[in-house]
Amino acid sequence: MAAASNDFRQTRSLEEVHRSVPIPPKRGWRRLWAFAGPAYLISVGYMDPGNWATDIQGGSQFGYRLLFVLVMSNLMAVLLQTLSARLGLVTGRDLAQACRDDYPRPVTWVLFILCEIAIAACDLAEVLGSAIGLNLLFGIPMLWGVILTGSDVFFLLLIQKAGVRKLEAFILMLVGMIGLCFLFELFLCKPSIAGIAGGFVPKWLKGEELYVAIGIIGATVMPHNLYLHSALVQSRNVRRSREAVTEACRFNLIDSAVAMNAAFFVNAAILIVAAATFHANGHTVAEIQEAHTLLEGTLGSSIAPIAFALALLCAGQSSTVTGTLAGQITMEGFLQFRIKPWLRRLVTRSLAIIPAVLVIIYRGEKDVYNLLIFSQVILSVQLSFAVIPLIRFTCSKRKMGPFVTPLWAQGLAWLTAGIIMSLNGKLVYEAIIDALAFAGEYRWIVAVTCIPISFGLISLLAWMTLRPEEKPNAEEEISAEDVVARAIGMQRRFKRIGVALEAKSSDSKMLAEAVALAKTHRADLVLMHIVDGVGGTWYGAQTGDAESRDDEAYIEALQTRLRADLDENEIKSVEGVLGYGDASTELVKISKERKLDAVVMGGHGHRGIMDLLYGQTIDGVRHRLKIPVIAVRQGDG
Repeated sequence: MAAASNDFRQTRSLEEVHRSVPIPPKRGWRRLWAFAGPAYLISVGYMDPGNWATDIQGGSQFGYRLLFVLVMSNLMAVLLQTLSARLGLVTGRDLAQACRDDYPRPVTWVLFILCEIAIAACDLAEVLGSAIGLNLLFGIPMLWGVILTGSDVFFLLLIQKAGVRKLEAFILMLVGMIGLCFLFELFLCKPSIAGIAGGFVPKWLKGEELYVAIGIIGATVMPHNLYLHSALVQSRNVRRSREAVTEACRFNLIDSAVAMNAAFFVNAAILIVAAATFHANGHTVAEIQEAHTLLEGTLGSSIAPIAFALALLCAGQSSTVTGTLAGQITMEGFLQFRIKPWLRRLVTRSLAIIPAVLVIIYRGEKDVYNLLIFSQVILSVQLSFAVIPLIRFTCSKRKMGPFVTPLWAQGLAWLTAGIIMSLNGKLVYEAIIDALAFAGEYRWIVAVTCIPISFGLISLLAWMTLRPEEKPNAEEEISAEDVVARAIGMQRRFKRIGVALEAKSSDSKMLAEAVALAKTHRADLVLMHIVDGVGGTWYGAQTGDAESRDDEAYIEALQTRLRADLDENEIKSVEGVLGYGDASTELVKISKERKLDAVVMGGHGHRGIMDLLYGQTIDGVRHRLKIPVIAVRQGDG
């Protein structure tokens, strides 16, 4: 077990809001309302500016024909978000933590890097969407609009400090504002009811229709939302009983269905408005700004473009919250590394602002839309690497116990994963082909970078999909009575016990523990000290500096005093050993050479940056020895 896992505070997802929302004891609508909220935070990711771009393009180019793609995307979203919520509620681990628990360290690092890229890409879409909204509403140039979006960092942090329920209420207000704006747009554009009904009928897609449909799916199902939902549901103070968890899963299914359908309404409204306003009048819209300009002319209302721009600004701002929280969850879950929320927010927002500013400066505002589409391609690449672990974990009887996903739902989940991987794989393939064509004489750079990386990621995805689940050891399946009986019957005895000393006054604490243990087992006692100064490090046992001579005399004096004070019937023998150089390496070496059965060591009680200054000798020893390592606190008291 990793050292960090010993600290329970580091194992809780979103610690500042963990189990902070009480659940009313009485059943009824108040209890259902207590569970409402996490899915609404998630839903804003399903209506961010990236979705707007694909919905407007699909509606203006093909009318109502792609509405069934939105329905399919929404059903996928409900299924996957429900699985994510179940994972968090049942296991008490978010998806990032579950990946860290199950996969080798190199794999978790790859997944973390991919997720960070996806979060930065999502934040890029939100930055561009907010900047476009500011430009359309107030005429602020795109460059300044992008820079201004950095100021929302502190505003959102203030809302977060007010509590998770206040944050959920703020997001719900923005989602409601977006919905009202598009209700107004639908009222003005007077769409064809027959056309809408026909759009819900599935059709065989090919060519440009298929490409746009892939873009809609890639923009709808957001990978970071799967990590986020599994953490947000843990903000509810759910009792750890089968009945309470079952109820929580049921209420979160309702929460997910309602919230995802709200997001579906917004996306469908965008596509319907584009179909009724632009496609019906022979306009194919390729940019959000163009859609805003055409609205007033086609609908004959000056309020329509204002409502459109206001909804876009709300969508961009509300989506920034999910990116921030998802970034915090993945960093803490994959790496068990925590930084201040404001610093995390600045890092994420900087990664989004820098490419946006560079594109505007060197390519002009006309290429902002292309950058927005590119951000959705990046999201689609990472999506499968979140979906596959989620399905594998929630379909595992070992991890989920009685809450394992039913077989019929497992079939739907794997069908969903297959569709996502196929469509997103095609999208990535098309993106690489376009990049090769665009690169011209420098296409070899694209070939030697993108193609090997793509094959490597495909191989990793195949390994994650087909990897057999590790079977639990027999000890994990036996009853508590068997465990106790085996423990009592072991009669384990130590023959040789080592104690690591530092030639300091605090040695008395380690020595007391070691002597007590040696008396209990009537074992040999080995006194170990490592000379880690310059002489000991470079010259080893050949060094003759004052430090090494003093250390040797100290260990010999301890041996003499212990032999005089302790009876042979209490401790068989006392031996002193010096090591030279790196403390953890030498202690491991001595322990193996002297065939020790247990080692007593001192712990300073420091961590974090202090570990870098003082080292982590205990971790270095216990991870390389198969014998018990007993840590004794060396501090005062």
